[in-house]
Amino acid sequence: MGRQNKHLKNQIYEPEKCWVGEIQKICYGSKEEAEVAAKVAEYDHGAKNLGVYKCEFGDHWHLSSK
Repeated sequence: MGRQNKHLKNQIYEPEKCWVGEIQKICYGSKEEAEVAAKVAEYDHGAKNLGVYKCEFGDHWHLSSK
């Protein structure tokens, strides 16, 4: 393992979030990115009927239950 990989191993990724109502939701940079995240959530966690929508507070997308 290279020196750079060892350093990155200890990093924790924290996705960008914004407030939607009273909760913070993960922001996705594009509709396509959000759609892929919805498919991954369905595959990994059995989440069904996830949709995507453009945030009214910024230039990004969120997941929603249909």
